[in-house]
Parts: sequence; structure tokens; C-alpha cells
Amino acid sequence: MRTAYSVETVRTAERALMARLPDGALMQRAAAGLAAACAQLLGRVYGSRVVLLVGSGDNGGDALYAGARLARRGAGVTAVLLSPERTHQGGLAALRRAGGTVADPSDAAEEAVRAADLVVDGIVGIGGKGGLRPDAARLAALAGASRAVVVAVDLPSGVEADSGQVRGDAVRADLTVTFGTHKPALLIDPAREYAGSVRLVDIGLELPEQAELEALQHADVAALLPVPPAESDKYRRGVVGIAAGSARYPGAAVLAVSGALRGGAGAVRYVGPAGSAVIARFPETLISDRGPARAGRVQAWVVGPGAGDDAATVAEVLEADVPVLVDADGLRLADRDAVRARTAPTLMTPHAGEAAALLGVAREEVEGARLAAVRELASRYRATVLLKGSTTLVADPDGGPVRVNATGTPWLATAGSGDVLSGLAGSLLAAGLSARDAASVAAYLHGLAGRYAADGAPAGAHDVAGAIPEAWRDVRG
Repeated sequence: MRTAYSVETVRTAERALMARLPDGALMQRAAAGLAAACAQLLGRVYGSRVVLLVGSGDNGGDALYAGARLARRGAGVTAVLLSPERTHQGGLAALRRAGGTVADPSDAAEEAVRAADLVVDGIVGIGGKGGLRPDAARLAALAGASRAVVVAVDLPSGVEADSGQVRGDAVRADLTVTFGTHKPALLIDPAREYAGSVRLVDIGLELPEQAELEALQHADVAALLPVPPAESDKYRRGVVGIAAGSARYPGAAVLAVSGALRGGAGAVRYVGPAGSAVIARFPETLISDRGPARAGRVQAWVVGPGAGDDAATVAEVLEADVPVLVDADGLRLADRDAVRARTAPTLMTPHAGEAAALLGVAREEVEGARLAAVRELASRYRATVLLKGSTTLVADPDGGPVRVNATGTPWLATAGSGDVLSGLAGSLLAAGLSARDAASVAAYLHGLAGRYAADGAPAGAHDVAGAIPEAWRDVRG
């Protein structure tokens, strides 16, 4: 599992470690890792042209010490000092001793950036707020437009470490070399797209057990997947109820059922007006026309996909004493007090637009501050919330680490894909997973299935559902 920690936690750990080490040793560890990553990217260090964009603070010092290491190996290294009066003096002296040169943000510096093979972003540290200042923004833009590989020190300058927000101009890196632990912005959008690939350098930090963010990996998901024992029957494996679809949107019901059938539960019950469409596609589905309360035993419900204006069904499902997943139209129709009053787990699965409507803010506000939005929704509704997007976030109402998933592909942005995800997560709920685990595992499998279904070309939601078994087998290894 990958984890990310807040700036405050990282700084506390750094102070504790520095108190036990010789002066400057921690920065030298970071610089050594940074220089090694830069050398690997360059391939041939001797004769290469490296430009360091150096601000004040420790990130600038890391860049200068790393530049000195590259200069000693024959690289031509130029440091552009954006805050000359606050430049790390030890790092600057080391660079000069190694034969590096220094420039200020002038026309000559711009020419050096244009001609560079590699540009190191050491402008702003993890405590930076807001976008880059004009001189830095101009050089960052030149680096991005050049043929140089751009390497960020710890975090791309201009992105906010704890929130993942990008409030102005920021560096777009090809590689970010981060120290000690991931920072939240490296895992969540919009900041994540500025980081490029991320390499973690271990510098010996001792961090608390509970992180700010968690990102499941294959092994973590495999350990959570429901595997039926030999004596299982369909009821012991769990039955998921799907209350979805309408005369206008029967396909939503079909797609939700398609995801549910591949999610590990033993059976799927469908309730709603699209029964004929569902049974024609999936004859194994148990169809009921008696409403959710009298449909028969279920261990979890999914309500809302394609529901139109059927508020009564949403309300009836929310009264059930089993886990309930609310999606799509159900998010609009669900009474907040009814959700908050539930004693069984509730999982809500909005995209950014739906989350914005629930929070009463503009969609852009949610997209720019996704971590804050998912936490606020979980708290406001006392529910687990899965916020869809290029990085999916899962937050619990009682706090704790937010789960992050980035297995998806832009091809998943297609009609009906969310219905498949809802059915899949609902099935995992019925199979016995907690709301947090069901949401996290479903997002992971759904993202992988999207990759397999698309394989570099457009794919429909039904293709994604069909690829879930392949994703499941891949995770199980």
C-alpha cells in the first residue's frame, strides 16, 4: 500500500531525524537520491546540460547539492537563483566548488533553459501556497516547452502539498523525486497530473501508522476480494438488490446488474420497471415487481442509477437495515436527514457535478479541491463517499485516511460506466466488505477493467463490465 502524509507530519518526522544526525546529513541523503534519479534520466551525464531553478529553502538546497554531484561527473550545471539573498549557501558553495555556474532570471538564463537536457525544479518547497511568481512561472513555462526533461524536487512547484490544489501557474514535471513519503498532492488531482512519474527516495523518516491518504495496490485488493469457501451457497455469498432504471433509462438497470453479477455476490435481485430488459440480457437475475421492501432477502441494496424521479423507491431502500449504495438520480432524490439517520452503512458514489450539487457549490470548486470535497460530503451525510474522477477518492464519515485510486483510464468517461461501478460495489457490499473496502476495491477493479476493455481505443460501459473478470484474475495473480 502506498501512503501519503501531511506537511506537518513530514516536518515533525524530519525534525526528529535531524536531531539524531550530523548537521546537513538529511539534505545530503535527499540530494544523493535526486542526483541518482537525474543521472538515470540523462543516461550519459558527462557533457549534458543541466539547469537548476533554485528558490529559497531546502528544496533549493537539495537541487544545488544534487547539481554539484552531477557537475563532478562532467555535466555543465547552471543554477538560476530566483531568490539570491535567500539561496541555500552551503548548497551554492558546493555547486561552485564542483564547477557549476550561477545566473539570475535574465535572458541568458532563459537561453540556458531552452538549451538544457534536464531542468531541476527546486523553486518552492512542500509548504508553498498559491501559484508561481512571474519570474518562476516564465522559466517553468520555458522548461515545459523545451526538449529538456523536467524533474521536480519533492513536489512540483506551484501545487499545494496537502490539498492537491493548483491555484495558479505551476511546474509540469516529467518526474518528481519525493523524499521520505508521498505527499497528498502526488496522489490526487488536479496536482497529480503535474507530477509526472513519481520516485520515492527513502531518507529514514519514522512516520506514524495512520497516514493522510492510502492507495491500494494489487496485493491489498487481492486480500480483500471475497472468495467463497467450499460450503458456500448463493445466499451465504450474499444477495445484492438493484433498484434502478426507468422507462426512460432501462439501460442503467441493465448495466448496474451487469456490474453486480461480476462482483462476488451469489445472486442479484432486480426491482424496477426495466425487468424485461434485465432478464432478456441476464436470465440469472431474480426479478421482482413487488418493490424493495417485499423483494426478498438481500444483504445490500444499490439504488438510483437511471431512477428518474422515483423518490419513493429511494426512500424505501434507505429504510432497509442493510448496507445501501446511492448513485446517480438517487443522490438527488435521497433525503439528507434520512441518510444521516441510517444505522447500517451507506455508500454514496457521486461524480464532481453531483458532489457540487449536494454541497451547493460550483463544479469547479469540487474539481479544484477534491480532497476537501469528499471529506465534507462524508461528514455532512454521515456516509462513506466515493468521489469519481481520474483519481477516485473514498472517505469515511468518521475521518481516517482517505483512499485514493488511480487505476482508471480516460476511456472510462463514457455513458453507463458509473452504473457498472455501482453494481460492482453493491455486490461487494453484499458479499460482506465494509463500505470503505467495497468502494476502494470496486474502484480499483473498475479502473483495471476500463484499461483492459479500451486497450487504447474507445470502449462502452458493457465492455467494461465484461472485462471485470479479467481484472479480478489479474489482481488475484
